[in-house]
Formats: sequence, structure tokens, C-alpha cells
Amino acid sequence: MRFIPTKVHGALDYIVGIALIAAPWLFGFAGMGGPAVVIPIVLGVGLIVYSLFTRYEWGPFGFIPMPVHLVFDIVASLFLALSPWIFGFSGEALNVWLPHVVVGAAVIVVVLFSQPQPAPSRTRAATA
Repeated sequence: MRFIPTKVHGALDYIVGIALIAAPWLFGFAGMGGPAVVIPIVLGVGLIVYSLFTRYEWGPFGFIPMPVHLVFDIVASLFLALSPWIFGFSGEALNVWLPHVVVGAAVIVVVLFSQPQPAPSRTRAATA
């Protein structure tokens, strides 16, 4: 059951992208450096970039189809959620590794409930 419209998904993309970039400072682990810090920043920037190029309400350059965007989301989120074990920082304090896992899992849930295509706009439907 896919009940999250692409318009909402798109807004969440930019919010999550900014939150990922800010996560090391928000959760107080920026000083440790390394993959724990770099991964959310790179994934946040990447999310914003591919969102700008997605064919949905929030993509001004829209040429990536929404289903492809959703695949990017799943791959990036799995990587984010598994990164504490892949890169060996799962033994650090909770504030270091838990945000990676929680955000990664939350984005996967959002993707599972997101509509794979934008709804037709009223202007396009009226002129078609």
C-alpha cells in the first residue's frame, strides 16, 4: 500500500538530506572524524543532488524517473544503516552509530510506502 505522494516524498528528501549533512554536529560525533562523519554528509549531499534531477514535483531538472530514485534511496539507506558494521564504528557510543541505523531504516520504510509516480497535475490533465 503506497500512500505517500511523491510531493511529500520529495519534501522529505530535502529535509533528510539536510539532516544527514548536519547529523555529525546534531548528534555530537563530528569530532571523531572518519567514516562515521563522512558517510552521512556524502549521502546527504547525494540525496539532494539526485532529488534535484528526479522527475517529480520537487525536481527542477527532472529526468531521473521516480522508480529509479526509489532504488537509489533503498541502496543508499541500506548502506547508511549497515555502515557502522561495514566500517567498524558499531562499538562506539550510541550517538555515533544509532542515527545511521535509525535514519537508514526510516528511509527504507518511507520508500516502501511511497508512490512510484507523481500524480498527474491538474494543468496537464486539463490540457490533455
